[in-house]
Amino acid sequence: MERPYPLSALLLVLILSVTTVCGINYRQTGSCPENRKAYNGSCYEFVTLQRSFYNAQAGCERGGGHLAFVHNEETQKFLLTHLQPGYNWWFGLASASFDLSSNSSEDLLSWLDGSEVTYSNFSGEDVPADGCGYISKESYFQWGVTSNCSQEFYFICEFESGQSLACVDNHAMLKCDPDQVIEIDESFYGRNTTHYCRANHSPFNTSVQDRCSWADVVRVVSQSCNGLQVCEVPANEPAFGEPCPELGSYLSIKYHCRDEPHSSTRHGTDSKASKFKRSTYNCTCHDLHDKYNHDIKIKCISNCDKADRRLNMSLTTDKDDFVTPEWYLLQPDGPTPVTPCDKDYSDSRIYLSNKLGSGTNFILSSAILKNHTSGITIVLKAFRDNKLGYGCYSAQLKPILIPIQINSTILPTPDCYIVPSEGNIYTLFTVLCTINSNYFCNEPCTYYLNTSKGVQLYNGDNEIMPNLLLPVGQNELMVTITNKTGQTINTTLTVMVTNSSSNPSSALQSAVLLQQTGVLSTAKLAQAFETIFNNINSSSSDVQKELMASMCESLCEAVSPGNTAQLEEEIQIISTFILKLVTHQNLLTPGTTSSAACVLDYISENQISLSESNGNVTRLSAALPIVLSASILLKLSASSDEQTSEILLKAMDQVQSTMLVNKSLNTEPIILSSPLIKLYVNRLTPNNLDATQITAGNDSAAFSLPPSVSSLVPPDEPVNLRMMSIVINPFAWNRDESISGTVGFLSLNTDNGSAIAVSDLSEEIEILLPRQGASDKTFLNLASHSTTAINVTAPNSSLVVKLEPSDGTPLMLHLGFEYYPNDTRYVAKTEFPQTNGPQEVNYTWVLNPNDVPLEVGLYYLLVRPIVPAGVNSTNMAVFITSFATNCKYWNETDNTWYEDGCRVGPHTTPLVTQCLCTHLTAFGSSFFVMPNTVDVSRTAELFSSFANNPVVVCFVGAIFLAYIIAVIWAHKKDLQDKIKVRITVLEDNDPLAEYRYLVAVSTGYRHGAATTSHVTLTLTGTVWESKPHHLTDPEKPVFTRGGVDIFMLTTPFSLGELQSIRLWHDNSGEHPDWYVNKVLVQDLETGQVWHFLCNSWLAIDIGDCTLDKVFPIASENELKGFHNLFFTKTAKDLCDGHIWYSVLNRPASSNFTRVQRLSCCLSLLLCTMLTSIMFWGIPQNPSEQDMELGTIKFNVQQFMIGIQSSIIMFPVNLLIVSIFRSTRPRKKKEVAIIQDSKSGSPKQEKKLAERWRIQTDISIEIIVKEIKKIVRALAKAVKCPVPNAAEESETTDISTVLFVLEDIIQKQTFTHSRFYVEDPENNHFLVYKNYRRYLYKQLRNLEKQLRLLGPSQFPNREGYTQALLKVRNMKLLLEPYLYSDPIDNEVHRTGPDGEEKKKCYQKGLPWWFMIVGWILVVATSGVSAYFTMMYGLTYGKERSISWLISISVSFFESLFVTQPVKVLGLAIFFALVVKNVESQDENYFCLLKDMTLTYSEDPDDIRISRRDSTSRFYKPPPLADIEKMKENYIKNQKAIALIKEIIVYIAFLCVLLLATYGQRDPNAFYLSRHIQQRFSNGITDSMTPRDVFTWANQVLISNLYGRRPGFITDGNSKLVGSARLRQVRVHKESCRISKVMQRAVRDCHAPYSWGIEDMGSYGPGWNRSRDGNLTKNLQMPWQYQTQSKLRGHPIWGSMAFYRGGGFVLDLGLDPQQASSMLQYLFDNTWLDVFTRAIFVEFTVYNANVNLFGIVTLMLETNAVGAYQYSKDLQILRLYQTTDGINIVAAEVIYFLFILYYMFLQIKRIKQQKLQYFRSKHNLLELSIILLSLAAVGAIINRTIKGNQDLKYFQENKDQFPSFYDTAAADSTLGYIMAFLILLGTIKMWHLLRLNSKLNLITCTMKRAWNDISSFLVVLIIMVLAYSIVSNLLFGWILYTYKTLQDSMLAIIALQLGIFNYEEVLDLNPVVGGFLILSCVIFLTFVVLNLFIAVILEAFSHEQKHYKPSDEEEIVDLMMGKICNAFGIRVKKK
Repeated sequence: MERPYPLSALLLVLILSVTTVCGINYRQTGSCPENRKAYNGSCYEFVTLQRSFYNAQAGCERGGGHLAFVHNEETQKFLLTHLQPGYNWWFGLASASFDLSSNSSEDLLSWLDGSEVTYSNFSGEDVPADGCGYISKESYFQWGVTSNCSQEFYFICEFESGQSLACVDNHAMLKCDPDQVIEIDESFYGRNTTHYCRANHSPFNTSVQDRCSWADVVRVVSQSCNGLQVCEVPANEPAFGEPCPELGSYLSIKYHCRDEPHSSTRHGTDSKASKFKRSTYNCTCHDLHDKYNHDIKIKCISNCDKADRRLNMSLTTDKDDFVTPEWYLLQPDGPTPVTPCDKDYSDSRIYLSNKLGSGTNFILSSAILKNHTSGITIVLKAFRDNKLGYGCYSAQLKPILIPIQINSTILPTPDCYIVPSEGNIYTLFTVLCTINSNYFCNEPCTYYLNTSKGVQLYNGDNEIMPNLLLPVGQNELMVTITNKTGQTINTTLTVMVTNSSSNPSSALQSAVLLQQTGVLSTAKLAQAFETIFNNINSSSSDVQKELMASMCESLCEAVSPGNTAQLEEEIQIISTFILKLVTHQNLLTPGTTSSAACVLDYISENQISLSESNGNVTRLSAALPIVLSASILLKLSASSDEQTSEILLKAMDQVQSTMLVNKSLNTEPIILSSPLIKLYVNRLTPNNLDATQITAGNDSAAFSLPPSVSSLVPPDEPVNLRMMSIVINPFAWNRDESISGTVGFLSLNTDNGSAIAVSDLSEEIEILLPRQGASDKTFLNLASHSTTAINVTAPNSSLVVKLEPSDGTPLMLHLGFEYYPNDTRYVAKTEFPQTNGPQEVNYTWVLNPNDVPLEVGLYYLLVRPIVPAGVNSTNMAVFITSFATNCKYWNETDNTWYEDGCRVGPHTTPLVTQCLCTHLTAFGSSFFVMPNTVDVSRTAELFSSFANNPVVVCFVGAIFLAYIIAVIWAHKKDLQDKIKVRITVLEDNDPLAEYRYLVAVSTGYRHGAATTSHVTLTLTGTVWESKPHHLTDPEKPVFTRGGVDIFMLTTPFSLGELQSIRLWHDNSGEHPDWYVNKVLVQDLETGQVWHFLCNSWLAIDIGDCTLDKVFPIASENELKGFHNLFFTKTAKDLCDGHIWYSVLNRPASSNFTRVQRLSCCLSLLLCTMLTSIMFWGIPQNPSEQDMELGTIKFNVQQFMIGIQSSIIMFPVNLLIVSIFRSTRPRKKKEVAIIQDSKSGSPKQEKKLAERWRIQTDISIEIIVKEIKKIVRALAKAVKCPVPNAAEESETTDISTVLFVLEDIIQKQTFTHSRFYVEDPENNHFLVYKNYRRYLYKQLRNLEKQLRLLGPSQFPNREGYTQALLKVRNMKLLLEPYLYSDPIDNEVHRTGPDGEEKKKCYQKGLPWWFMIVGWILVVATSGVSAYFTMMYGLTYGKERSISWLISISVSFFESLFVTQPVKVLGLAIFFALVVKNVESQDENYFCLLKDMTLTYSEDPDDIRISRRDSTSRFYKPPPLADIEKMKENYIKNQKAIALIKEIIVYIAFLCVLLLATYGQRDPNAFYLSRHIQQRFSNGITDSMTPRDVFTWANQVLISNLYGRRPGFITDGNSKLVGSARLRQVRVHKESCRISKVMQRAVRDCHAPYSWGIEDMGSYGPGWNRSRDGNLTKNLQMPWQYQTQSKLRGHPIWGSMAFYRGGGFVLDLGLDPQQASSMLQYLFDNTWLDVFTRAIFVEFTVYNANVNLFGIVTLMLETNAVGAYQYSKDLQILRLYQTTDGINIVAAEVIYFLFILYYMFLQIKRIKQQKLQYFRSKHNLLELSIILLSLAAVGAIINRTIKGNQDLKYFQENKDQFPSFYDTAAADSTLGYIMAFLILLGTIKMWHLLRLNSKLNLITCTMKRAWNDISSFLVVLIIMVLAYSIVSNLLFGWILYTYKTLQDSMLAIIALQLGIFNYEEVLDLNPVVGGFLILSCVIFLTFVVLNLFIAVILEAFSHEQKHYKPSDEEEIVDLMMGKICNAFGIRVKKK
């Protein structure tokens, strides 16, 4: 069938439209819904969802219809009017062979109900016989048939009037119009066609079809529906049986609607009892409210609206006082009738099911819900107030989704949804999925539910995933279903979760209710609580406390025994939530703490029941949060809540029991630690009990069991050890005893849980109990003092006295109570040292209460040395530490502390108490620190004697002053050192070479070791030799003395094992000599490091007198040789280890800064001073002789005191130094790298790559040059001669060079493939094999260059094509080897975690240790300084001076003896013994562990090397050049002497510059630009008066008045006074109007001039009449004020020169007032046609930079109506800053210079008289002197004016202060100083007159001056003429020529090539072109060329006759050095 033409289609649409309008109207029964179209008694729905044929039919069946039937052409036309074009549509046509009732053997199409097709509209002549029918979009909606029925099309559903279809478990809905009732005609249940209700069944076969039938159910349906208006009939098996069990049945009903007789009654059918639709004669459930107590209500908690049959439904009541509540279902014909149910009918009844449950909460199981179809009604029966009542709750059930038949080869999409579809953070969501079990889930599938962030919410085999809590926002959930075969299907769900506005308390109650009803597990309840807790931050603390208490209480009840199941799987979730709660300690109340402890108790008890399969790891992960939570709770409850503390201790015991489950014998213990509690468990055999110490860490209690404990246990029975250490006292609620420090618990148990009693042991158990605290030491000098006081603050304590004597002299100790003891009167005594013990025990005295019952009070301890008879004095000193402590144990019987069986041991220290006990329980210690009394009352007394003895105090003050000065210097040096730590990527690296080497070059420490020459390096390896590389860094000086410079060098491939390096330099710069110490080279790809020990001079006059040297690799013996190790270690330790010397010369890479080193020196010095002055009280031995050193006397004792002081303070200094040296910086140290500070980021990589991109246009010459380089490099690689065509001097075309290159590649490829296949180790083969990859990159880059060049640059297109083909051919020759060669030398880039890359980890202390170090420095320095001054004031003046001698000796001894000897000794030890090669330089390599040298991956990126091979750097200097350098060296020495001649003048010029620039501040520019930018916003080129007022309101006011009162908007600049607006105007009729135009134009207002300026006084609106009622502020803007009154000054604008007077408005200091005044001016037309300029004047002061800004913003109009914006800003300094003294000093020195030069000039005038004025040099000198005197006057004038203006401002702060006079004086001074600098610089010409070039130029100018002057006159005339013409022709329209001055500048710019030709030619092409052409010809070509020719002729003449002097070369050298000193490059001859 042919397709109709488009015209036919239009006609068809027209006909269809007419047919639709004029067609026959069929009677319709009922109306169709909005989404359906009515036609011919049916409703049609056009569904725009893509579905397969069977799924489309299933979709229609859900509504009781089927796919549309088209029985005639009218129906076809009706459908066409509603079909969307461009889509295919399913309709109800399918193969007839599926019809069960058909007897035809032919396979024909039929409608789905089995009827024949009598009308067709197929698109072709042949009617298909098999498939599914659809309306085709391809054939203008004709029919088509496809055998692939699984395709997804749109579809059309038809719902026939009077007919309904329902599949199994669905409902057939019958409905009539009002006043009509249903009459059933036909109905059957079963199957008579295969097409209906088959979406969930597999394809049919004949045998199955034969076993299907259908049954007539008209009678049953009629009984249910006849006579009703609406009837719903369920299609289920119990109602009708199952006639088609295998395929499934459906219900088909045909009915009609008849008019309802009005006379009939409904009572006649009361006897009907139907199970489908109950008659309305019986009452409903809700009628029970009227009969019974109606205050019975049911509340649904979960699965409520549209309930899902697969989920349980949770219900509850809202009352708790119901009696015997019972739950039922409303069930027709149920066993439980309720009679009567209606108050109006005594015989009405309702039927209920059997009782389902009781209680206030009820869960309706999903098993019951599955037995119902559309809805269910739950009934609650209960008594309240002795009255029976019923409550009802009706719920709609979600329809059952019929599983869709799928193709077995196509995986189905799971049908999943989330309930509810949206909610808030408290909503419990449930995800349900439906999947065809026959085709995918034949066996149980596994369901996974994950969020889009990968968080797993569910993992199980249940298709229902309930009780999900989701975060706020749009949540995307991924459902994944996996079957047993491994197939996976998934789908995505989206749900919106919002924040809840509901009360968190109600959400908490709901969650608890759900848990009580069984909907939520305990873990889910904890998660729900966590969600609530996370969203109560905005609530008050009281509300948060209340909610937290409710949560803990509810959880305690939920986890209590009997209220939970399978708790072991939930313990970790619950314990983690409890930990999160208790971390908010401020919200914990005693009740909350008790409830939380209850939860921990129950879950720790249930934790023991964890399955053994989980192992210890699972149990420990759940136990750790319990311990952490208990740690917090115990800290809060230990002191006040006994019950809670006991519960927590019980929980910890239960955790220990859990830890012991499955614990192996004699293995490592299990330890759990928290900040407060530490748990230890282990299982040991009895013989191992005393083997190790039982402890849980450094700060834990420790137990050591004696061997006798093992006898208490049978030898074959294991012992369980439980040890618990608690930092605080858990029994603090017992106030009887004060226990401080750690409390330890230890118990021994058997496997059956019975305790092993440990008591009355023969050996003592050692218990060590740590504590936090310290005790002060008392220093006792036994030569002068022997008694100290000990204050005992607690009775019955054990007193511990520990002594630290200075020597081993025996001591006798006596203790007295409140009296000084002696040999006869004492409380206790002892003798030290005790025998048979360690040093610590021998000098420890423990007085237990059993020995000496101590009382509270002051005890005196007498310490006397036991010396032989006749000895009266001793130098012995002792440190005494005393403290009191106790050892107690906890008696669990009577809950108190006892001391029986325990004593304090001798190993007790202030930090640890040693208890020795004979039993086991909980142990604690009490600790009392005895403070030493300090009499501070003498501090004021001693300092009051400062005048008599200022020695020590002044000396300490001088040290601090010197320290402050030194710190400033050290800080600056530290900033400079940061710049030195750089890693330089060499600029001459080949961009295609990516094999990287890092080279670290160390310059020696010798004097003059640094160099200014250009250094070049080459690396030589076993495989290849690198190109010469210029080692330079443009950002910093390299090769400085003692410096280490690191460079990154690249090669095409690996050089192999390095053999040597070659270094040379060009002997350039002022200091060319260089001493190279060593060089380290690292292969960054492999991490291998090579050392080269150089230790040589590269200089022409030192050492070997050579500039070029080869250094071989250092051997292992050389590296470990004494010379290398000793000098390396010595240099390192002196520069880094010597605390004093390193301040001056520390390594730049060290984190230990100069400031820190200097501070350590201060601390060391002050501490040494303190120890020294403390020793200064020891009596002198009379036998010692004094030594004299000049006038200074000292003895051996003083020298020894100095040494002892250094030894004592060494540990303190070492600690501080170690902290600073080992502390990591807070932020990772940034390493500056040239081109890229840190490679890796895209932006930085782009910058790096762009450096290698081509910078100029590519030409054939450049490409030929590149190819020649490739050829020469390749020839070198393959060791063949370089072809002549590749020589640099040869002129060769590109084809020839490419041919040469291709020839070499072909030969090498053939040779190596033929001869070197079997010899891969051949060096020649290896070089070329590695070079091939690099060569391929070069060819690829060459190809990109050719493509970029294009054929247009070639002489012919064939040449371009041939060149490109040759390059491609060469690439093809190399490509096979790119993949076949082993990648031995290919660059491997690994990330920071790569295994091949060297790992560099940053070690050291955390950054905050820096704070600790500074605290130690400040503390030690402050304390030492204070006590040093106190001692000094005590000693008196003479002893203080003597002590100063001692400390000076100590200081210099430490500086020049101790530390240097230490350095040298360690260096010798390491060099001779250790022999460990340490290289500080290797640390630099770690800085590049993450650096990668990357380039752009842009395919068009072309890389061209920046290397200039012709540079002299890359070739070693020949011997002849070296000799010449030696000659130049001698000349340089002579030039230096000549340079000194101009030093005096340079000093003068520097002072002049300093004085000049002292008047200016660089911040003035930024301040000026900032103000301009702020106030220029909103400015346009042409502004109306309205625009001006808008700008003033929006920009001016907002910027003048910032947020800070008194400051402009930037908040930094203070508004000085107020701002003001000033207007200048012209008179009316200020110009004459032409008579011709007088009638048309009435007014004329001329541009501004002084003569026509309006100076009158007006009223508002410029009225002559003045309002006397106006205030002064309102009158001022309308009255003219003179310049003198305003303290103004004239000002140049862009259009005129204006007076300083005008009409003024002061804006004031209030922005609101200023805005209102502006509005007042605008309303009264302050700006009108007579306004010529508006000035905004104000002054600001920026204190940050100490600058004043005088600002004038101008808006001018030249009588054309538009305002033009300009500004005038003057920045000046009126207050001198702190550095003003420098400027004053410079001015004074400069004035002295002027006086000196005045003296010389006066003397010269006397000598030369009138001849003096004929010398240009003398006139220049005289001009400088006169200008200098004028500058002095200007400075004085500016100072006076500034003081006057400041005084006026101080007196009138609310007015506008005019600083214009001061600004004018400052401007004058600036001009004078500028011209002074100009003349002073010109004077340099005279000083350099001996230079030949300058002298030649001078002579040339003298000779040509006469001719030049003539040409200058002509040139000026010509320029003036053309300027006048240009102004006259173009000045009226072009801005460039608006004035004569502008025109002259434009003509001059034309000669310089700066000219805008377009604007002139566009205005007048003829005249403009003529003017430009003539000007260029006459001025440029004629006059200027003649002018230049005259100069060139004179220069040529002078050059020919020039006679150079003998000192010419020396002068040239001198000039070169001067230029180099100023950074000016001088081209050498």
